[in-house]
Amino acid sequence: MNDMNALHVEGLTKSYGAGEPILRGLELTVPAGALAAVLGPSGCGKTTMLRIVAGFLRADEGTVRLGDRLLSGPGVHLPPERRRIGIVPQEGALFPHLSVARNVAFGLTGADRSERRRVTDEMLELVGLAGYGDRMPHELSGGQQQRVALARALAPRPGLVLLDEPFNALDSALRAGVRADVRSALRATGATAVLVTHDQQEALSTADLVAVVRDGRVAQCATPQDLYRRPADPWIAGFVGDAVLLPGTVEGAGTALTALGAVPLAAPPDGLRAGTVLLRPEQLRLTDTDSDGSVRGTVTDVSYYGHDAMVTVAVQGHDTPVGIRVAGPLSVRPGEETGVRVVGEAGLHP
Repeated sequence: MNDMNALHVEGLTKSYGAGEPILRGLELTVPAGALAAVLGPSGCGKTTMLRIVAGFLRADEGTVRLGDRLLSGPGVHLPPERRRIGIVPQEGALFPHLSVARNVAFGLTGADRSERRRVTDEMLELVGLAGYGDRMPHELSGGQQQRVALARALAPRPGLVLLDEPFNALDSALRAGVRADVRSALRATGATAVLVTHDQQEALSTADLVAVVRDGRVAQCATPQDLYRRPADPWIAGFVGDAVLLPGTVEGAGTALTALGAVPLAAPPDGLRAGTVLLRPEQLRLTDTDSDGSVRGTVTDVSYYGHDAMVTVAVQGHDTPVGIRVAGPLSVRPGEETGVRVVGEAGLHP
């Protein structure tokens, strides 16, 4: 994969009026052909970043490059139509008076009629809507409209595709299927893509890279697995999944003492004598009360989800109950005593 379509965002700063800056030196690199999810709470700056990359907003400082092309920087602001960027907005935003085929062909200016038809047919087939060209947008479901919006964005062969919370309006049953289709269509064209979302599961299950934005900066950018297993701090850990946070004191080079007993650390403590020990709920196991290596606790709550359950247990020496993810049939009820044991290694944070 050549580097022509790699996205490089450097030092992006943006304020609206005299208020606090929305972006504070944001940095993001997306390799060519990768799908990066930009994840963060409302108001963190992720949509502002997307609008600057698209060319709809000017940054106060910083640069945006696509490969070796400078799209935005000091004294440079390429208009959106010259950036070779496709955009899939929220809820599709199709032209209601144009057929599906004419929506898809909308950006194919300069191509002759037969070429427009060929590309349109190819794109509709790619998104699983071959034969839908003559339909009108109002005749399609929400998921089909999002697929047409993607086909329209991909038709001019952009170097970069920006997806702004594109699955928001879909019900949860549709979401997973449309997400998978979007991902495979992007892979098939080799386009670099940036998906803005506030849905953690969507980011982790769809993207090659996940960038977590906090207060106008990228707090951590990593593969979904690294982000989940090695979050940079407890806030990120809690934002991308359920986290069990325990005060711990370091004992020796590789263990921390906690309310759940001695827990092995994934990395050396780096001079820390005490800190916050970070575990995931699936690293805790329910055991018999007198089992070796377990601590005793009382079940306070059980939330059953079908494929698994979250069991909340109060343990001595820790103020808040801990969550334990349990697969398979449940053997405990609220009020019962149980043992709790830690499996695997924990992170330690200041």
